[in-house]
Amino acid sequence: MAFDEMLNAGSAPREPYKNYYEWYSAQEPGSLMVKSRDAENIFRKTGITFAVYGHEDSSEKLIPFDLIPRIIAANEWRKLAQGIEQRVMALNAFLDDIYHKQEIIKAGRLPRELIERNDAFLPEMIGMRPPGGVYTHIVGTDIVRTGEDQFYVLEDNARTPSGVSYMLENRETMMQMFPDLFQRNRVRPVEDYPALLRQSLESLAPPGCDGRPRVAVLTPGIYNSAFYEHAFLADQMGVELVEGSDLRVIDGKVCMRTTLGYKTIDVLYRRVDDDFLDPLTFRPDSALGIPGIMDVYRAGNITIANAPGTGIADDKAIYSYMPEIVEFYTGRKALLENVPTWRCSEPDSLKYVLEHLEELVVKEVHGSGGYGMLVGPTATKKERSDFAAKLAAKPNNYIAQPTLSLSTVPILVKNGIAPRHVDLRPFVLVSKNIQIIPGGLTRVALKEGSLVVNSSQGGGTKDTWVLED
Repeated sequence: MAFDEMLNAGSAPREPYKNYYEWYSAQEPGSLMVKSRDAENIFRKTGITFAVYGHEDSSEKLIPFDLIPRIIAANEWRKLAQGIEQRVMALNAFLDDIYHKQEIIKAGRLPRELIERNDAFLPEMIGMRPPGGVYTHIVGTDIVRTGEDQFYVLEDNARTPSGVSYMLENRETMMQMFPDLFQRNRVRPVEDYPALLRQSLESLAPPGCDGRPRVAVLTPGIYNSAFYEHAFLADQMGVELVEGSDLRVIDGKVCMRTTLGYKTIDVLYRRVDDDFLDPLTFRPDSALGIPGIMDVYRAGNITIANAPGTGIADDKAIYSYMPEIVEFYTGRKALLENVPTWRCSEPDSLKYVLEHLEELVVKEVHGSGGYGMLVGPTATKKERSDFAAKLAAKPNNYIAQPTLSLSTVPILVKNGIAPRHVDLRPFVLVSKNIQIIPGGLTRVALKEGSLVVNSSQGGGTKDTWVLED
């Protein structure tokens, strides 16, 4: 049976939820449903949408939002934050190592072919060290909970983690609709994230900047699924939102076209994939990037966040080695455990996975957003059979994990509340210091019994409260 984060076995509220539960019990269910519709209207007017590729009905969808917050006690958060910080330090050390001395491979802790044959590994980054030595400036670490004191890392998002705009909009909506709740509960703030993000990016600007470093957000454009977030973050940080066509290389610098001529960009928070970043270095058919930006980067004249080549750190095959990676670079056992993982590239593991597909979750090593995966217990016999053929044909492309009993948090339904499975994506800013935003994006599976929380697969979001001591 899944761990209920709000209620204990006797249906009494757990400690973090006591104040909220007392408030909730005094509410009229009908009034909360009205508030829920009000929240939906706020999101609709604000334009908080995401695109779902391949859907014929609509390219833009409203992300479902649930009014009941997910509440995390201060002591629980401290444990999580310590584990996340350790992991992020190890990820950056790992990236620096594999693009330089490759000590972890020489020590026999990681197979060489896992790096050299990995599409996310960029040979162009070998010997290149970003300003400040930081590779992954913004990290989203996906956490799942299975019990009172049982947290696991589900995956690392070291490339371009998304969803922070929903975290911020969820909080603003809740504060607008329920100000009394925030007076009753000592909830740690998340709304300073844009200011912290800008400060963090500016602190890693290349040397020789004229005055305050100029930061810009690079977007693929309005048809990208996360365009709302790109525009939102640029606006909240008070920086320019640019496309590749707005930028060009002039005198060894990346410059932005303005009404007063071209101005140098010092830090580029890019939301464009590696392949499309520079048509002179990567895909020559890319119209999204800036020709020559990699030469500017190698010369140390621009900071790109996150650095090219960081994608290998959130590869799911690499994930399976994270306990070894953390211990190798920090000298300590990982404070946060991985979910047990079978590497389908290994014959014995592949045999086990094929024989137990009905029990496992199988994922593509480069997959994201809930696509390209099989949830064995809820799949049909034909779906499992079809997937087994794909798995047998290309085992290196997959890993498998047990189907965890994810914890639940109540959502608002017509007749009150009902438990639904959740995960959590805390956001981390890395510069000279590591800052972990107290909360993050809680994603919730809105369908009863479903374990798939991704918005692209029918999931929703919640405000996440981390309480003060």
